Amino acid sequence: MSEKLPSREQALQFLRQSGCKENVIRHAEAVTQLAVEIAKACKERGLDVDLELVEIGALLHDIGRAKTHSVYHAVIGAEIAKSLGLPEQVISIIKRHVGGGITAREAKKLGWPKDIYVPQTLEEKIVSYTDKLIEGSRRVPIERTIEIFSRELPSSAIARIRRLHGEMSALIGDSKCLP
Repeated sequence: MSEKLPSREQALQFLRQSGCKENVIRHAEAVTQLAVEIAKACKERGLDVDLELVEIGALLHDIGRAKTHSVYHAVIGAEIAKSLGLPEQVISIIKRHVGGGITAREAKKLGWPKDIYVPQTLEEKIVSYTDKLIEGSRRVPIERTIEIFSRELPSSAIARIRRLHGEMSALIGDSKCLP
């Protein structure tokens, strides 16, 4: 497995070759733009963040949507990324981006392979968080996402999204990049 990140062009090519529709690619590009802005805001505040990893991870976070639009796209996406020989850090961003993360108990209930599905690194958290701020290819306030997710997710999942929002807001302060 390569530890070298693909270029932006290669990542977009992977999305298309995997069968992602243009609306998924537009969403990935919008997530990427905001994720890089948030990563730069983190860097400006002295945090150690890999901007290139955030960019490529954000571009590829929904590659699993080439095969399914269910929450399982995170697992499928990680499998696709592995088959493409992508670095482990990118695979982790893909499998850990859904919701505010999926706990081991929830993953077991969903029948997912045993693994960690909650964002661990700053780069994973940035991509997961940013994904909650983009609806289609538009930026939306976190409250809108929480309102929508509250209709279908348990309160524990909503609490994780709120915690992620709190953590990211504390890291980037009054950044101009948040919707």
